Amino acid sequence: MTHSLELPARAAKPRTKGLTMVIDNGAPVRWFEDAVASAADFIDLVKFGWGTALVTAGLKEKTETLRQHGVPYMFGGTLFEIHVLQGRFEEYRALCLERGCGHVEVSDGTIDLDPAEKARCITRLAADFTVVSEVGFKDPRRSETFAPSQWLGAIHRDLDAGAAAVILEARESGTSGICRADGEVRFGLIEDVLDAGPPADRLVFEAPTKELQTYFIRRVGGDVNLGNIALTDVIALETLRLGLRSDTLSLPGAPAGGPR
Repeated sequence: MTHSLELPARAAKPRTKGLTMVIDNGAPVRWFEDAVASAADFIDLVKFGWGTALVTAGLKEKTETLRQHGVPYMFGGTLFEIHVLQGRFEEYRALCLERGCGHVEVSDGTIDLDPAEKARCITRLAADFTVVSEVGFKDPRRSETFAPSQWLGAIHRDLDAGAAAVILEARESGTSGICRADGEVRFGLIEDVLDAGPPADRLVFEAPTKELQTYFIRRVGGDVNLGNIALTDVIALETLRLGLRSDTLSLPGAPAGGPR
């Protein structure tokens, strides 16, 4: 739709920043197809959450829909973790190749995975895929004891091993990792990461709620990379990025001015 409003600039796909990574937690196939068709211009990557790829009867139809709309996809990190836990890393790699995944997620949010072994997994997968690693734990108590220096060390190790980007864990509920169990953002941690970490365009902040999305857009800008976005929230998130909602109406850097 054409308009004469002055809005923050947004790059067209394929984008290198301002990414919206969507999570599919098992949506019905036809609903999924309609949702993707309606919002494909604003979806940069779809993650089939947890192990739903193994129990989704319509996975072939879903991935074909994504290919038609130029949206890459990957399987959730938990599926990677269970393969590693059972000594089936090569089976996981073969599964992703068979299913046409251009991306893979490497995480250790639940299992105990030696950092050096995680780095080796990233390096091996980077030969065939775009690797998106994840840092942070799903257990809120474990996350609370993971110091900012440990976050930064893990982020840099993953990037050095070949990850294209690093996701900062918050879960689909926004109650772990970069958030406390009550959903409050760990503001000090975020500041430490932004101050000492890699460029923001190589970080993806999980932000499943409007409150988290608003916080990161206000803190980092409309071109912040956000993950764990529900299919139903893609369009709404884009309006937040563009300052079309009261929550972000006065974005830093947004054009200002009164009536003309």
